[in-house]
Amino acid sequence: MSGSAHQASVSATTTEPRFVRVALVTVALSFLTLFLFVPLAAVFYEALRKGIGVYLAAIADPYALAAIRLTLLSVAIAVPLNMVFGIAAAWAIAKFEFLGKSVLITLIDLPFAVSPVIAGMIYVLLFGAQGWLGPWLGAHDIKIIFAVPGIVLATVFVTVPFIARELIPLMQAQGTDEEEAALVLGASGWLTFWRITLPNIQWGLLYGVVLCTARAMGEFGAVSVVSGHIRGLTNTLPLHVEILYNEYQFAAAFACASLLTLLALVMLAFKALIERRALRQRHSALAMETSS
Repeated sequence: MSGSAHQASVSATTTEPRFVRVALVTVALSFLTLFLFVPLAAVFYEALRKGIGVYLAAIADPYALAAIRLTLLSVAIAVPLNMVFGIAAAWAIAKFEFLGKSVLITLIDLPFAVSPVIAGMIYVLLFGAQGWLGPWLGAHDIKIIFAVPGIVLATVFVTVPFIARELIPLMQAQGTDEEEAALVLGASGWLTFWRITLPNIQWGLLYGVVLCTARAMGEFGAVSVVSGHIRGLTNTLPLHVEILYNEYQFAAAFACASLLTLLALVMLAFKALIERRALRQRHSALAMETSS
């Protein structure tokens, strides 16, 4: 298509006057600049304002390293658990009809409706020293609240919907034709899953994993309630940033916050890459169907 023809097609599908489009773009860019780019720049400016030596010292602090390790540990446990649950739940909801299906969908969305702080308080009510299961846990020397298991449980709860909610509409749109054909040809359920279902959802699964990872790394409310804020033991990176800021150690607080920002930007880059690959794969499949 020539340049003039392309411009004509674009103008034919665009009904708004030029000044309206310019105004909308200006408003969008102004909003992003004010609420996204300026805060991001401020974080890195404050982190490096006293020099690279202070920045590296804040990152190398033993308490900071312990917070980083705990954050990565909670992510490493919570994301695979949510991945297994998300695939199983999406597969059941999209491929089968069963009693309680609507209840399961509602429960998956529950963390979106419940405040993370409330979720943390629920775990304290269940597993705390004065909670319903607290005496039994104490008698068996099992510690959940103010320990790593409580942090992992809180992280799992707040990140439950991300993978499942990404896969459910994708699997529903794909239908069950390919799986049914494989079963008719004699394939087992597991073989059908590994050879047909999983390859068809790989990009949606990766997208959900990226969102789940980003949410798990930045979780604050629920983890804050169950952690006890024990330095070097139960402080994740967001909690460590809060403590440093409250102690007026602003350079160290922004240095640690810059790590979370960098991780968020990496997750955003992965998200954009996955979206591009998925779109390219969709266009390739559509081109093959058109040519055939």
